[in-house]
Amino acid sequence: MNIILLGPPGAGKGTQASRLMADRGMVQLSTGDMLRAAVKAGTPTGMQAKAVMASGGLVSDDIVSGIIGERLDEPDTARGVIFDGYPRTAAQAEQLDELLASRARTLDYVIELGVDEDALVARIVGRYTCAHCGTGYHDSFAKPQVAGVCDKCASTEFKRRPDDNEETVRTRMEEYRAKTAPILPIYDARGLVHRVDGMADIDHVTQAIEAILDR
Repeated sequence: MNIILLGPPGAGKGTQASRLMADRGMVQLSTGDMLRAAVKAGTPTGMQAKAVMASGGLVSDDIVSGIIGERLDEPDTARGVIFDGYPRTAAQAEQLDELLASRARTLDYVIELGVDEDALVARIVGRYTCAHCGTGYHDSFAKPQVAGVCDKCASTEFKRRPDDNEETVRTRMEEYRAKTAPILPIYDARGLVHRVDGMADIDHVTQAIEAILDR
């Protein structure tokens, strides 16, 4: 089974992809991670990407798709893959069709985690972690039992990601909409798109995705 998982930053794609990997043995293909891995491994496409990045250029669709193709040829993808961050353009969507067809594979589902933008901003902007053990907290939804003291390790030091601010989060959402706008109609026309409420409880989101994949 091969699926595309869509959703803006903070929608929970990473959590749901991890569960699919654990439950179904699928492999998550994240283009950023794969580019770094291909460069490190010195694959033919990775060397092309390294040269482009070293000159300050943007990695082309052909190079990104080449790295996807190299990864699809590895045996651990036989039980299915989750495309995360790819395709981002209509050209990449066309290249993905070619990559899958040449390997006798098909794209089965495109699952979009829908969000309420204002609620998602509040979710992301309010989160922080213990600087010592990494336990996660939230200003509104998951406060420490004792204010200013970590429940797990009793540390009094906490930290927030510098990009967890409203301006950055809304910019990321605008970028997501701009990037998904060209590809959603392509897959909608094929009847592949399924939308799940990404603001629901994590377990409910998992159940909704599982129900789609088990059809």
